Amino acid sequence: MSPRPNPIADDGDEFRFCSTCAFSAVCLAQGYDKSALRELHCLVEHVGPFHDGEHVFREGEPFNAIAAVRAGTVKTYVTDPAGREQVLGFFLPGEVIGLNAIHQAKYPCNAVALDTVTLCRFSFPMMATLAQRMPGLQTLLFRLLSQDIGKAALLAGDYSADERMAAFLITFSRRYAVRGFSPTRFALTMARTDIANYLRLAAETVSRVFRRFQDEGLIRVDRREVEILDLAALEERARCVLRE
Repeated sequence: MSPRPNPIADDGDEFRFCSTCAFSAVCLAQGYDKSALRELHCLVEHVGPFHDGEHVFREGEPFNAIAAVRAGTVKTYVTDPAGREQVLGFFLPGEVIGLNAIHQAKYPCNAVALDTVTLCRFSFPMMATLAQRMPGLQTLLFRLLSQDIGKAALLAGDYSADERMAAFLITFSRRYAVRGFSPTRFALTMARTDIANYLRLAAETVSRVFRRFQDEGLIRVDRREVEILDLAALEERARCVLRE
């Protein structure tokens, strides 16, 4: 499998939003292009790059902004009193981190870059004020928060390792597709141990499932590059987890 770069945002221009902008669809639907939306554009701060292992924010820090991933992958996690890490999720270009901090006004988890990450940071108090005048933006924020809750509940059931891994790959496929990237060929920038932690499986089990999926002709894996060869079969394997 030939190397493929990670998805990178097109920064747009004076009139066009970045290709991975989490909010562009709402703005465009209500007649705002990038130049017209001066109120929102003034809220945006491009931050980064954050390199592999660098923290975007840490648990307990005051919350005053949400951030949309422009490029790279961000992992969120918490650490229990015994020092054990629990992976909560992975965020791709076009997805928003920090929404789970709204209630407590402080970040309830850590966010760390898994590769080279750049972000668009939005002042949340000013974003909330703007949302009162833009119902579509308010609806989007609620939907993004609901998606966060849904992701957390996705793997809570008593599912097999194969079902969990299939659901993991299908959700990544669909999330990349929504942003215009390939749904069948993408990089999993996180370590196998992170995938295992997130899926509540042993790292050895994750490796065995990857090998089994390759032997069955469902996927091809080259280091951290994954190519889905039989999307329909993988979706069928994930059906009970995704409740389809």
